[in-house]
Amino acid sequence: MEVQLKRINKFLSEVGYCSRREADKLIDAGRVTINGEIPEMGTKIAPNDVVCVDGKEITNTKTSFVYLAFNKPVGIVCTTDTSVEKDNIIDFINYPKRIFPIGRLDKPSEGLILLTDDGDIVNKILRASNNHEKEYVVTVDKPISQTFIERMAGGIPLADLNKTTKKCEVQKINTYTFKIILTQGLNRQIRRMCDYLNYEVETLKRVRIMNIKLDMPIGEYRELSKEEFTDLNKLLSDSAKVHEQKKTIHNKTNRSS
Repeated sequence: MEVQLKRINKFLSEVGYCSRREADKLIDAGRVTINGEIPEMGTKIAPNDVVCVDGKEITNTKTSFVYLAFNKPVGIVCTTDTSVEKDNIIDFINYPKRIFPIGRLDKPSEGLILLTDDGDIVNKILRASNNHEKEYVVTVDKPISQTFIERMAGGIPLADLNKTTKKCEVQKINTYTFKIILTQGLNRQIRRMCDYLNYEVETLKRVRIMNIKLDMPIGEYRELSKEEFTDLNKLLSDSAKVHEQKKTIHNKTNRSS
């Protein structure tokens, strides 16, 4: 029988230790060992290999995953590195199991963020090519013009990131407040976009991630309902199919050129 090998970062995400992205950082920092040896990035493991992080063996004892929706207050940092940042999301929630946030929400921002111990779902949600919607309500320091709305929606060049933001839906709520729906997750994206147009963000709240809506008081969390999780998985499944279809079309185009 052929032995099934698995990439070390995938193993760490599947057992709920961390996301694949965080696993890559741990491997790069030399904190992961396989059978006592520090592996290279992308190394695959067999079922009987001993994997350790910081000298502690990691085993697959997981029976079920945790999925939380949390209303993050301003001032809390979305990091799992509790030794460096005292105002971190992990200590604030103080959940009895090891969990980690899916993506980030800036320290000065508030609102919805998801947390889990399912490393595989993190990559599916964060993958930019899947066009997963995130909705924000933003207050700025001066009256919002129609030109501001149109330019925000049409795409803003961010020179320091060498990127132009994707077209998005932007809607004025009142004189100083607007709603924006993004399918990108660039660093401090909304603040950078507003700054380019000489507006300063005063408050920024995320109110939705895909089908999950913000409906709990600030500083509190809840588990995803069965209906929410079912709908979330359907959205993730559909977007993965679209991603694969695009990749197939791209490969065909390359072969014909």
